[in-house]
Amino acid sequence: MDNWYKLTVDETLQKLTVDLASGLSDTEAKQRLQTYGANELVDRGTKSPWLILLDQVKDLMVIILLAAGAVSFFLGEVTDVIVIMAIVVLNAIIGFSQEYRAEQAIAALKKLAVPTVKVKRNGRIAEISARELVPGDMVLLEAGNLVPADGRLVESVNLKVQEAALTGESEPVDKNVAAIQRNDLGVGDRHNMIFMGTVITYGRGTVVITETGMNTELGNIAELIQGVEQEQTPLQRRLDSLGKSLAWAVLVIITIVMIIGFVIRDPAVPLVDTLEVLFLTAISMAVAAVPEGLPAVVTITLALGSQRMLKRHALIRKLPAVETLGSVTVICSDKTGTLTENRMTVTVLDVAGHTQEMETLVDTKGAIFDAELAANHAAYERTLSLLVKAGALCNDAVLQKTDDGLERTIGDPTEGALVVAAAKLGHTKERMEEQWPRVAEVPFTSERKRMTTIHHVDTAQGQTDAPWNNAEFVAFSKGGVDSLLDTTAWLWNGAEIVSMDEAVRNRVLEANARLAQQGQRVLGVAFRPMDEIESVDEDLIETDMIFIGLVAMIDPPRPEVKDAVTTARSAGIRPIMITGDHPLTAQNIAK
Repeated sequence: MDNWYKLTVDETLQKLTVDLASGLSDTEAKQRLQTYGANELVDRGTKSPWLILLDQVKDLMVIILLAAGAVSFFLGEVTDVIVIMAIVVLNAIIGFSQEYRAEQAIAALKKLAVPTVKVKRNGRIAEISARELVPGDMVLLEAGNLVPADGRLVESVNLKVQEAALTGESEPVDKNVAAIQRNDLGVGDRHNMIFMGTVITYGRGTVVITETGMNTELGNIAELIQGVEQEQTPLQRRLDSLGKSLAWAVLVIITIVMIIGFVIRDPAVPLVDTLEVLFLTAISMAVAAVPEGLPAVVTITLALGSQRMLKRHALIRKLPAVETLGSVTVICSDKTGTLTENRMTVTVLDVAGHTQEMETLVDTKGAIFDAELAANHAAYERTLSLLVKAGALCNDAVLQKTDDGLERTIGDPTEGALVVAAAKLGHTKERMEEQWPRVAEVPFTSERKRMTTIHHVDTAQGQTDAPWNNAEFVAFSKGGVDSLLDTTAWLWNGAEIVSMDEAVRNRVLEANARLAQQGQRVLGVAFRPMDEIESVDEDLIETDMIFIGLVAMIDPPRPEVKDAVTTARSAGIRPIMITGDHPLTAQNIAK
């Protein structure tokens, strides 16, 4: 069913025969698992060892060699038979070994991790393997989770999903539970659906599974890819052509030898004896014309090429693909995650007419961080310090250590970039939240395009020089520049708070436009001192705010891309970027 997005939550639950509160029973789940099968993508291209071995002897040249070997055996040429069979066996062993190892490596990668998911079963929360999910299962999702199957949202709290793996869209998509009454809606516009292979970056939600395994959108893509008919490579076509030419040549040789021998034969010799001698002579000449070593030479050459590619971290699944790579003239590549790191990174900070590169700021982190608390720092240093700190505090992303000791961001990539920027300057979000604990918040909405958090300020910690003076609370707000400017009446330039007049506003807008034209994503950051929290109402809190500055970020190119593009061009290969992003962003990455 393709129109789950058109149904209301109640209609969806009714169609799937499941209760929102209790989920499926174990008995019903087992029955559905038998009906729908395991929730996994099936690789229809996987071959058994016997099929891989059979492929090695299906080549026309190999068939001709086998025919030549059979004839040689009939003629009693034992040496020729041994040589021909040795070549055929060597050719088969090399080809089989390479392709079998590639298949095993791919299978091992698939078995590395089978994720578990939280589901409602029998009215309780249970953790099961993602393979056991069935249509009707109620799955609980939160930031950082990989979506295990396609489903219809039934509960959503500020949910955002990164769908780059499916649609190529680098920005997380807002999700909600409202039905959409439109026909032929694309996957990227189904905001009440989530899909296998995507990632929850923000918020939480509950989804009822609608499709599993090969019936998911990702499964449909896999089916299309696996259904593509394999074309012969240029080398395979040339070898087949050579094989056919040799076959015709052999027939011509046999015919000519038979005709000439028959014409000049000795009448005294019986006809049967003459024909036997002529046939054996013709066959011997035909066998001699077959290049026995050619298949083995080609296979060994391709195997060597495959090993070289493996050393460069490229696994060749089928040997002929090595030759195809050698014929490449154009490479079309996706931008997000292929040419870029798929990781937003803060690059520029702009405050009160001062633009600061993030890399330079990292080198001087000891000199400016916490500068907003001391009046003896330069004005722009005080503003930069508060800008970075406010961006990390008005934020729901976190840095989390992985099992291998590395750190990764959990949450929205844009928010993660702000947390990482603060960490680069030596201040973790955890430490800042201990000093400035969050006490309230106004969540982000797509209508407002901003979020606000309220923090308690410990005035006993030497913060009397801070721009909020002796206020007990401070609200930090971040979001789209135009949206944030609608809430601000002032600007802090590091020395004093000045009115946000037309000239100041225009300078901020010009800086925003300049950074956007460089392909960067720009956020504005503001704050507001508060003596008390009367109500967590956006209209009361997000008003009369004080603008701090702009934060610009970009999904940076991978370091190795420049050399790869240069190498490709020097080899006569034309690289082309394919992306759905804004042309200015693509142009900036290309440069």
